[in-house]
Amino acid sequence: MNDPVYHSFSLDSIAAALAEGMGIMPPECAAAANPALSSLVRHAGVSQADRVLMYNPDAIALWLYQKYTALYLPVLQHTQLALPLASVMPSVTPVCFGTMYTGAQPQVHGIRSYTKPVIRIDTLFDALIRAGKRPAIVSTAGDSLSMIFLERAMDYFIYDTVEEVNRKALALIEADEHDFIVVYNGDYDATMHRFAPEGAASIEALRHNIHTFDQLAQAARLHWASHNTLIGFAPDHGCHEIDGGLGAHGLDMPEDLNILHFYGVIPSR
Repeated sequence: MNDPVYHSFSLDSIAAALAEGMGIMPPECAAAANPALSSLVRHAGVSQADRVLMYNPDAIALWLYQKYTALYLPVLQHTQLALPLASVMPSVTPVCFGTMYTGAQPQVHGIRSYTKPVIRIDTLFDALIRAGKRPAIVSTAGDSLSMIFLERAMDYFIYDTVEEVNRKALALIEADEHDFIVVYNGDYDATMHRFAPEGAASIEALRHNIHTFDQLAQAARLHWASHNTLIGFAPDHGCHEIDGGLGAHGLDMPEDLNILHFYGVIPSR
């Protein structure tokens, strides 16, 4: 049997690349910037991005893109870079988002299980605040992104439902008062755990995540037209089917660790 194949770029390379794309210093413990993402802004002919929109859908595995590529056409139309990444172990939400937004491995940022403490090391949000930027997180209550980056001098918009989160995210883009907006949707993750990664309800949730990204990207094109904008479709980890047809994640296996991010630059007009 062939050994499993994992992507060679790590999720820990994203934080420094986002910082570099905005022309600010990276978080103190961040790994080296991902070269593909770093070059995207430069190759787009802009000096730096002054607006960033990060859409974080939960548990969207690489293999979902491979199997349901046609569903991703709206994502492909808004982006220029498809970036294969290896998530981190254990491949659960707070661990992975901790790495995405600190640039540090779990043993450094401190979350090494499915727990949601406030991260105490330097994060991308701290780096943004030091640089005079205004970040915001828009998330559902009780989920990792609503909890692990608290206690910073930034804006948190926490709601009970995904629909409220997405409405607020569109309103924030229209208001154009934030430099860096993170939007979290956990509906695919919740659905695939309850039913199956490829159950009808789960695929509908995936379709809804893609539609939401399309709406957010279109809003950024309209309301951030005077800015150089970087947008990202950036899941935290993948998933797999277990006995009984339900979905799970958290294991050291390609289905859980191999993910695909998409990034696009929208130059100012």
